[in-house]
Amino acid sequence: MPESQPEHGRYLFAFARGLDPARLVGVLGLRGAPLEVVEHRDLQAVVCSVDLEEFGEDRLKEHLEDMEWLEEVARTHHDVVYAVSEVGAVAPTRLVTICSDDASVRGRVETLHTQLSEALSRVEGRREWSVKVYATRPAPPETVDAGRPASGAAYLQRKREQAAQRRSTGDQHLREADEIHQTLTRSVVATRVLQPQDPRLTGRADTMILNGAYLVPTEETDGFRAVVSRLAELNPTLEIELNGPWPPYSFATLD
Repeated sequence: MPESQPEHGRYLFAFARGLDPARLVGVLGLRGAPLEVVEHRDLQAVVCSVDLEEFGEDRLKEHLEDMEWLEEVARTHHDVVYAVSEVGAVAPTRLVTICSDDASVRGRVETLHTQLSEALSRVEGRREWSVKVYATRPAPPETVDAGRPASGAAYLQRKREQAAQRRSTGDQHLREADEIHQTLTRSVVATRVLQPQDPRLTGRADTMILNGAYLVPTEETDGFRAVVSRLAELNPTLEIELNGPWPPYSFATLD
């Protein structure tokens, strides 16, 4: 009795417009599967075939709790979205978006057509940049001469003064971060302020006081970088980290 063939579905990476499928030749999807472009009306969906034994509902919950599996899928997802963003307007999908077949993919495009068209118009010809601002850690306060112990009252007063100084410095850093964000806002198309990342994620002891995403026209990239460099010079007590350009993950969302 012949073995049954594996059942396949379609992994949906992104929606696009104005994409030449020939420019994705050589870009591989999950498990080395070739990318395919499903057309519907004036929009496109970038997909690859996946084995539902691995990506079907029965196994998906288990896999999503496997960090090694999830990181591998996320890396491939990002690589495909990045490749698409290099050759056309792109609206990335959520990680692990599975459709049963091409008809289901086209049905999703039809249902979301208006929202997708608006999202793609918003990001066409533009890329996302990340700007993170860190408050560098101040030098530790001077210690009192060990040979002359302070009184209890003096000790408490010193602790209060140190706490007040930290609050003042923290408030000043937040004002500076807001000024940086406002300056960047004037030179871009759109912005999003994201939650500052925990030091355990950044691997840094310094406190992140701004985590901003900025949508910049590709032809204005040099100007945006120059603005960031100038802000870094004007704020020597802060560290400004610029990364990008990325696909417009923060701005191609569906409202």
